[in-house]
This record gives sequence, structure tokens and C-alpha cells, in this order.
Amino acid sequence: MDQLDVALPVNNQAQVPKRRRVRAFLLSDRIDTANLEHDGVVSTAPVTYKFGKDGFVTLFRYGVVVTLCLSPDEEQQVLRSLQPRLVRPISPPEEETLLIEQVPDKDDQILPGGPLVLKTITPEHLIVIADALSKSVVLARDEREVAAVFDIVEPFARQLAEKGRLFGGRRTILKHIGNALLVQHRLSGRVAVTEKPDVVWDRQDLDRLYARLEDEYELKERAEALSRKLKVIADTAEILTDTIDTRRSLRLEIIIVILIAVELLVAGYQVLHSAN
Repeated sequence: MDQLDVALPVNNQAQVPKRRRVRAFLLSDRIDTANLEHDGVVSTAPVTYKFGKDGFVTLFRYGVVVTLCLSPDEEQQVLRSLQPRLVRPISPPEEETLLIEQVPDKDDQILPGGPLVLKTITPEHLIVIADALSKSVVLARDEREVAAVFDIVEPFARQLAEKGRLFGGRRTILKHIGNALLVQHRLSGRVAVTEKPDVVWDRQDLDRLYARLEDEYELKERAEALSRKLKVIADTAEILTDTIDTRRSLRLEIIIVILIAVELLVAGYQVLHSAN
């Protein structure tokens, strides 16, 4: 874990606005961070570097960039600079925004419908915020994709329940099940929603901050709900594909029986013809 020793400027009206904006953008399936060279790097896990006057940028390999305290023009500069590094870009990108406010005489808290209030704002604080926000924006995409798979799989299950047969093809079902498996791979592999960022392990104050953000965005609950839905999809897919395979096997057996019958008829005809 990198030691971060860069502090943001003291909050005052002349240097830093009272409220700052943090935005997470899910741009692609992956961001290639190899050989990324940038001035002002304050962390390599995740890659975080200074940008603009008082801002920071955090990159996550699973396709998310988080801009911290940047102006809209600076955000667009960052997004344009990352285009060559995007693997399988997403259009339109997912976005999520959080406002943070530094109030030295108040405890850290997230106000209902309002900003995240912090006593102090350091790069470590911003990395923790970026981690939680990046997971939330990835979960939003996964939730939408799983819901779409549910919408497609449900009619097949309804056909099976109401008519006792399926009218869709095996390839169609497997295609959408594959989308669900990709979600499961992201959820359990690259994103690791339930894991804490490295920076919190040595700092109790950052651990408490991450716990608040994790609770605010319901990261664990949403990940568990997605896992349950993915299991339902997997079980449904297994039943549907088994049903289709059984139907195809039955058709094949019928074809084989017909071919055998035809062969017997031809052989019988030949025997009778030769006898005459």
C-alpha cells in the first residue's frame, strides 16, 4: 500500500469552494493502466494522480474513472485523454455523483439528501470515496443488465409453465445467460464489491468513513441481491436448456426410428422383388 503524504490546501473561501463534486464514470469493461505516466501520482493502488489546481483522478481497472474536485471542463479533458486506454467502451457511460463538504467543527456524516460532510479532506479520504462510488456505479450497470436478462428469461419460463413447451431456441437462451455470467464474473472477480480498499486498513477514521459510504450506497446488500438473482437465472437456464435438449433428443430418436422403419421397408421390398 502506498503512503500518501499529499494534503489538500486548507479550506478557505479564496482557495477552495465550500462544496466539491466527486463523479464516477463507468466508461468500459476495462481501463488499461499499464505504463501510465502522469505527474503528481499519490497512489498506485488504485492509480490516483493530481489534476488541475486542486483536483484528483482515480482510475480503476474494471472500467471506472473517478474525478475528484474537478471542473466540468477538466472532467472532459480527463475523459478524452483516457479514450485510447478503454477496452470495450460502454455507450452511454454510467455516471454517479456525490457532493462533499468540509466542515472542521462537525463529525463526518452523510446528510439525508445532502452532501458528505467531512472534518478534513485529504487524498486518502478521496480515494476511499472514489472506491465506494466506483463500486456503486458498477453495481448500477450490473443491476440493469440482470434485470434485462430476467425480462428475457421470464417469458420462456412462463411458456413452459402455461403450455408445457418452449418456442425459443437454445442459442437465444444461452446468449442471454452468457450476459448474466459476465455480470457474475465482474461482481466476484474484477470489482470485488465486498472488499475494503487497501488504504483503510491502517486508519480507523478512514475505515469508519468507508463503512458509512458502504451503508449509504448499500454495497453489500446490492451485491448479495445480484448474487441471488444470478443464481435464479442460472437455475432457470439449466432447466430450460435441459428441456430443449430433451426435446431435441426425442426428435432425434423419432428420426432414427423412422429411418430404421424405412430401411426395413426397403429391405423387405428388395427381398420380395428378388423372390418374384
